[in-house]
Amino acid sequence: MSRSVPVAPTCAVVVLAIVLTACGAGDHGGSGDSGVRDPYFPKAGNGGYDVTHYGLTLAYDPDTARLSGTAAITARATQDLSAFDLDLRGLDVESVTVGDRSARWNRAGQELTVHPSDGLDDGETFRVTVRYSGSPEPITDPDGSREGWLRTADGALALGEPTGSMAWFPGNHHPSDKASYDLAVTVPEGLQAVSNGELTGERTKKGRTTYTWHTAEPMASHAATLAVGHYAITRSTTPSGLPVYVAVDPTKAEASRKVLAGIPEIMEWAEYNFGPYPFSSTGAIVDRDADAGYALETQNRPVFPGTPDTATLVHELAHQWYGNSVTPKSWRDMWLSEGFATYAEWLWDEDHGGDSAQETFDALYDHGAKTHEGLWSFPPARPTSAAHISDSPVYERGAMVLHRIRQTVGDDTFYDIVQGWAAAHRHGNADTADFTAYVEKEAPGEDFSGIWDEWLYGDGKPAKG
Repeated sequence: MSRSVPVAPTCAVVVLAIVLTACGAGDHGGSGDSGVRDPYFPKAGNGGYDVTHYGLTLAYDPDTARLSGTAAITARATQDLSAFDLDLRGLDVESVTVGDRSARWNRAGQELTVHPSDGLDDGETFRVTVRYSGSPEPITDPDGSREGWLRTADGALALGEPTGSMAWFPGNHHPSDKASYDLAVTVPEGLQAVSNGELTGERTKKGRTTYTWHTAEPMASHAATLAVGHYAITRSTTPSGLPVYVAVDPTKAEASRKVLAGIPEIMEWAEYNFGPYPFSSTGAIVDRDADAGYALETQNRPVFPGTPDTATLVHELAHQWYGNSVTPKSWRDMWLSEGFATYAEWLWDEDHGGDSAQETFDALYDHGAKTHEGLWSFPPARPTSAAHISDSPVYERGAMVLHRIRQTVGDDTFYDIVQGWAAAHRHGNADTADFTAYVEKEAPGEDFSGIWDEWLYGDGKPAKG
């Protein structure tokens, strides 16, 4: 174990300057809805406001597992409000302030309901400060995977998809509400803290080091991450000059060196196929195998549990276009993220001496159910429940939908579609209806009804066509 210096506990303060938009809000006596009625996570997010900026100042001591700090979040109201909700799981709330005045608050489950001393007007920009602290815990998803705040051998790893971010900071935790971020985290000297965006400062004082990170582009809270521990840091650039920041657990540094050195090549290939990269830097975070059971496309630098293979690295980097920049409006639209990233793996293989996308499609159609249990159990656009939004139909069958489009329109139009889709919804949100309408607009002479009816929405194994 590495040396740790205890962090003096302070209270986490979340300052929310909230821009309230409709975001699924309903006017219920001046209170924003507790949840945006997501079809799979109905209590996720909150109505009546749209956060535009999170400013999180945190302190974490792995020895005590205590988290504390200050967070400032900016947003604007789109309905008159006498109360509004924030998502926060666990942790102890000590006080809440709206503007410079104390506010009443109460808690029920993951809902922190704030009652400002004065009502908030439709369109008003305001600030909320929430003081909280405690020992954040993991959240178990409906599919059994763990997210939220995961303790590691030398620190912690915060992962948010789909609802884990509420385990370490309060906010509007639904993909439909994206915001910019500033994060400052103080840890015992000798440890590092890695997050999204750009490292803007590092300062050590009295046995503690504070790292500051800035994410200028909008980010869904489930794509936010914080990794605390010992890391070997490498910095480089892509051929186009894009900064690459890679943090690797020292026990994985040697095994990961070769595959991570391929990031610049992958990024150059991805920009050629998907269009301009939507963020200010790229990279990766590699922790130990046991720290998480899955890789995750956290914005700017995805997280990997142990050394990734090239296919997984391509998948998570493709998510920066499809999933992080173009973010699904709800968890029902997950295939728009995972289907694209899976198809990116097929395209990489096709361009680098492996099977063509057609060969991958044919093998999956003929024999895929043997290796992907439940491949035909539901259509990509209609997962049967929250427990299945990460199942094979969303990934593999979602990729097959894209290949069927490519078969129909040809390569030139197909690449126009995938690049145009990324550009049209850059830094925004989109759903399946937006996508099908976009495809039809870009290829007006084609009939896509069979693809939509059988491959995207239809039950069972479709006809090959």
